[in-house]
Amino acid sequence: MGRGTDRATRYGRRRACAALAVLTATALGVAGCDAAGGGSPAPSAGASKRAKTAPVWDTSPRSVAAVGDSITRGFDACAVLSDCPEVSWATGSSAKVDSLAVRLLGKAEAADRSWNYAVTGARMADLTGQVTRAAKRRPELVAVMAGANDACRSSASAMTPVADFRAQFEEAMATLREKLPRAQVYVSSIPDLKRLWSQGRTSPLGKQVWKLGICPSMLGDADSLDAAATSRRNAVRDRVADYNEVLREVCAKDRRCRTDDGAVHAYRFGTDQLSHWDWFHPSVDGQARLAEIAYRAVTAKSS
Repeated sequence: MGRGTDRATRYGRRRACAALAVLTATALGVAGCDAAGGGSPAPSAGASKRAKTAPVWDTSPRSVAAVGDSITRGFDACAVLSDCPEVSWATGSSAKVDSLAVRLLGKAEAADRSWNYAVTGARMADLTGQVTRAAKRRPELVAVMAGANDACRSSASAMTPVADFRAQFEEAMATLREKLPRAQVYVSSIPDLKRLWSQGRTSPLGKQVWKLGICPSMLGDADSLDAAATSRRNAVRDRVADYNEVLREVCAKDRRCRTDDGAVHAYRFGTDQLSHWDWFHPSVDGQARLAEIAYRAVTAKSS
């Protein structure tokens, strides 16, 4: 009977120790073994906190691809009715512009690690195709400036409906995410087209170039200030505002997308920032201002 008592005592002590160990582990929040029964400890609280607070946005991407329309191609910045990609705000090599790619990568690296897939005249419906081509380069940052041509149509009634614009941008973003899950996206707002009209209408040469078909919905009958012309221009202005809201809303749903927070739309382009051929597209100086805005947005610690 003495041995039985000793065994019972030892058994009781072992159970008590085991229970204490379980209680201690529970209190500390530490599991003694993993789901497969191994002995690997769970991550520490500090490691979990670091993982949760690690920034999603990288302010120093190592490659850049640009998509969009004539602005990103440097249209009319160097010669009349011609692209001039070397002065593009996004990927240009000109020292006068100091493009986003050059600011981020340096001149030598930008030459090898930046690509321009924008197309003059492109609309939002074309963005998915551009993104698809750009994705083959595996860029770490995709810079987007698109939508002006959806408002710049033959008439105000021909502008892209807002619902279609949204669906097209969502499709482009979904395609980008499918092909480049971790790529970052910078989305520029669309410039204030009515302000560009108000600046450029002072130039007789600019108005002659406008007659060749540049943004008729805004620039047609450039000198007319009657009710019909004013209503038409205001309709274009309002549609641009709606497009910019779509860009902001769709981008906000993606953890790796940020906009310029309306900075390009708010920028007050003057005659020095407009092409001296068409007085509507950005000049070299205007391209440099766009590069500054983009760089600030991309390198900001938080959006």
